[in-house]
Amino acid sequence: MAVNRFVLNGMSFHGHGAINEIPGIIASKGFKKAFVASDPDLVKFGVTAKVTDLLQKNGIAFEVYSNIKPNPTIENVQQGVDAYRASGADFMITIGGGSSMDTGKGIGIIVNNPEYYDVRSLEGVAPTKNRTVFTIAVPTTGGTGAESTINYVITDVEKKRKFVCVDPNDIPDVAVVDPDMMASMPKGLTASTGMDALTHAIEGYTTKAAWALADCLDLEAIKLIAKNLRKAVQNDPDGREGMALAQYVTAMAYSNVGLGIAHSMAHTLGAVYDTPHGVACAMMLPIVMEFNQEYTGEKFKEIAEAFGVDTKGMDQTAYRKAAIDAVRQLSVDVGIPTKLEKLKEEDLPFLCESAAADACAPGNPRPATLEDFEAMFRKLM
Repeated sequence: MAVNRFVLNGMSFHGHGAINEIPGIIASKGFKKAFVASDPDLVKFGVTAKVTDLLQKNGIAFEVYSNIKPNPTIENVQQGVDAYRASGADFMITIGGGSSMDTGKGIGIIVNNPEYYDVRSLEGVAPTKNRTVFTIAVPTTGGTGAESTINYVITDVEKKRKFVCVDPNDIPDVAVVDPDMMASMPKGLTASTGMDALTHAIEGYTTKAAWALADCLDLEAIKLIAKNLRKAVQNDPDGREGMALAQYVTAMAYSNVGLGIAHSMAHTLGAVYDTPHGVACAMMLPIVMEFNQEYTGEKFKEIAEAFGVDTKGMDQTAYRKAAIDAVRQLSVDVGIPTKLEKLKEEDLPFLCESAAADACAPGNPRPATLEDFEAMFRKLM
C-alpha cells in the first residue's frame, strides 16, 4: 500500500457563535496586533466587523487590508506583503471566501519566505522553508474550504492565467467555522460557493490519488451538500450549518488528494472572463462527470445514493447517468446558468492549452487531450 500524507489544521472551532473563541486563542498565544485580510464588500457590509468588533472589545490592536479582488492577483498579494510588514502585526486573521484566504496565504508565506516575493515562483509545489505567519481563518462562504487546505490560487493578470500553489506550510493554524458569518451571503453566492464545494467533493472522490480516508470525508460532504445546499440558498440556518460543515469536510480531503479538470477548466474561465469560480465549477462539473464516467468504477453509484437515488436494479450506465442528472438538477435548482455567453470561438485554443497546463489536470481520472477540452468547453456555448 502506498504511503498517503494528510495535512490538517492544528485546531478548528465549529458552530453558531464560534467566532467568540478568537480573543481567547489570541490571548493564549500572546499576540499583540492582527493583520486582518478581508475583501472590500465584507468590510463595506459589516461582516468583517463581526470579528474586528470582538478584537476591539478585548483590547486587541488590528489593521484591515482589503485590497483583494474576487480572483486575487499577484499585485493584491505583493501589496498585502508590504502592508503586513509596515503594520507591525505579529499574526493574521483572514475573513472571507477563497479570495481573502488565498490572498492571506500568499501574504503569510512570503512574509516568512521573502525570496518568493515575485509570487509566480510559488506556482506548483514550491519548496518553502518556513511556515506561514500564524493565521486564524474565518470563512464567510459555504464553499471554498480554503480555511482547511494547503492550496491557493492566484491570477496572473499580465499572462491571463490562474496558477495553483500547493504548500503544506500555508495551511491556517486555526479554522473558525461559524455559520452565522455566512448568514448575510446573497443567494447567488451561496449557490455558486456551494457548488464549488460539491465540485471539490466529487473531484476529490474520483481523483487518481483518492484513498479510503479522503473518500470517507468526500462522500459525507456530498451527502451534506445534497441535503443542505437548497436550504442554505433560502438562508435556512440548518442549511447554512450543514454547508459550513460540508465545505470544511471536503476541503480536508481534496487538499490532500487533489482535484481534476472541472477545476482546471474553471480556473481558465475565471482568468479569461472573470467568471466567478463557483459558477465556472458548477457549469463544468456535470460535463466533466460525463467525460470521466467510464473511469470511476462504482463511485458514481455511491454519488447517486448520496443524492438519495434508489439504485436498486440499476446497471452501471443507469446509475452513472443518475449521478450526473442529480448534480445537474441541483445546479439548476440553485440558479446556476448552463451556458457561458462570454465564451468566444477564437478563445478556445488558449482556454484548452491553459486548462491542460493547470496543476489540477494531472489528478483527473481520465487523461484529456486538447480536443477533449475543446469538446467540453463547446458544451457551454
